[in-house]
Amino acid sequence: MGLEASVTQTTVNQKMPALYIGHGAPLLLDDPVWSSQLSSWAKELPKPEAILVVSAHWESNPLTIGSIENKTPLIYDFGGFHPKFYQMEYLSPGAPHLAARVRALMSDSQHVDHQPHRGLDHGAWVPLKIMYPDADIPVLQMSIPTFDPEKLMEIGRRLAPLRDEGVLIVGSGFLTHGLPFLKEFRIEATPPQWSVDFDMWAEDALTRGAVDELMNYKSKAPGMPYAHPTVEHFAPIFVTLGAASQADVAPTTTIDGYWMGLSKRSFQVA
Repeated sequence: MGLEASVTQTTVNQKMPALYIGHGAPLLLDDPVWSSQLSSWAKELPKPEAILVVSAHWESNPLTIGSIENKTPLIYDFGGFHPKFYQMEYLSPGAPHLAARVRALMSDSQHVDHQPHRGLDHGAWVPLKIMYPDADIPVLQMSIPTFDPEKLMEIGRRLAPLRDEGVLIVGSGFLTHGLPFLKEFRIEATPPQWSVDFDMWAEDALTRGAVDELMNYKSKAPGMPYAHPTVEHFAPIFVTLGAASQADVAPTTTIDGYWMGLSKRSFQVA
């Protein structure tokens, strides 16, 4: 059944939210606290017809969509973890109709490329394995084509109609990601001050709907550049905010706190 056909079975007023989630690392799968938070969050949402993921771990310009086939393979884009993590599977259905909709929604100036053999990276499959363990929902991953916040907001705005079609849009990153500056690699490690400062600033800006401040995080946010020495884990937030019905309305924070000293703050927009 195609996306268009299946959408007719979704309650018309059951508009899907858009999410920004911290995806941690494969070790998240062994963390009962964070796993429970993600699982509970998913159970509170309407079941999606399909899921579109924009992950920090795929940068490609022009905007590119990955595999649209059933049982999309996983990318084990990490090193030094227990062998079990390299044997995990997430055999989700393909999403060719969603891929077609993404193409149709982009502007004429936004070329959409296709890498048919590109699987799901851990920014996609780790949280989905917890949130939707049955792997029975079509999943499509698309790249981050730019780090320009305004351009990412525009991509989010163009994708927003998918929410009315039962599609869950997920920006997957990490609200702070200063890995080179961490001194402790324990889940319960005390967060460094730069991580706390950035997290509190982001919480305040989100609560006030101060999108302009968020877009100027490099110069406005305390804790920089330590919180994001590279910006790919913050960038997906702008796709999520762009997909909001009103970007300047405070989102609903669903998860907060720290993991290995990094902020795992996650939220959904209406």
